[in-house]
Amino acid sequence: MTTVGLIGLGAMGSGMAASLRRAGHTVQVFDVRREVAEAFTQAGGTAHDTLASLGAACDVIISVVVNAAQTEAVLFGDGPPPNGLPGCAASMKPGSVFVMCSTVDPNWSVALETRLEAMGLQYVDAPISGGAAKAASGQMTMMTAAKPEAYALAEPFLNAMAAKVYKLGDSAGAGSKVKIINQLLAGVHIAAAAEAMALGLREGVDAAALYEVITNSAGNSWMFENRMAHVLAADYTPLSAVDIFVKDLGLVLDMARASKFPLPLSSTAHQMFMQASTAGFAKEDDSAVIKIFPGIELPKSAN
Repeated sequence: MTTVGLIGLGAMGSGMAASLRRAGHTVQVFDVRREVAEAFTQAGGTAHDTLASLGAACDVIISVVVNAAQTEAVLFGDGPPPNGLPGCAASMKPGSVFVMCSTVDPNWSVALETRLEAMGLQYVDAPISGGAAKAASGQMTMMTAAKPEAYALAEPFLNAMAAKVYKLGDSAGAGSKVKIINQLLAGVHIAAAAEAMALGLREGVDAAALYEVITNSAGNSWMFENRMAHVLAADYTPLSAVDIFVKDLGLVLDMARASKFPLPLSSTAHQMFMQASTAGFAKEDDSAVIKIFPGIELPKSAN
């Protein structure tokens, strides 16, 4: 019986863990917020006090943290004792699989696979997309790359969490490259959606009417429909924060810079998110990028 553990019960991870449980798996979890892990296990599963304990107990570990630095900490610890917490890699059983779901530099992912293989561990490069609602319903997308042996162990869990699991290569890197390209589009689309809504507000167009027309017209995008609904509701609760796109579009530009490939739209969108971040909106929903536009009155909350 293959055992599964999941690290990080945030907006995406909590839904993914619930999807695993709904598929009949006994899910073992770790989150730095102990109370969040305990709350999840009230409906079944086991919460671990330490990453080392989780690592020793599971054949497949799925990591759903924010970035490469957090992934490093999850695996290898975040500093020496007494204040540092040990990671899970040292306690994982030989042949077990680490599934990395963060958006990271593809070259970092390639290097991580090599590092884990030297420890006798297997690796799946598996960035995710779709948002919290699709994670909760098991309908998200996974962009994966891994050796066949790693897939053999991890695939039942990947299929439980995602409607589409794309296999993009037999070694790390390809999954992360495709996710970076997805984030290029996502970031540019959010920035363009905010710019369009801001222009409408500036010109005195009713925001709700504009939203209705655009979402039923050729100019619509998934991001306009999703994110501008947050603006209409004046709800900037961070399902995905402004600083996520500061990071992700930074990764997009880093990848392109290495081969001197021009990305003018990505560069502009990145500047917009950085402007929003430094203006004080870093931790707000990424739709708050609309707040950088001058001379507009944004919709107010009905509450």
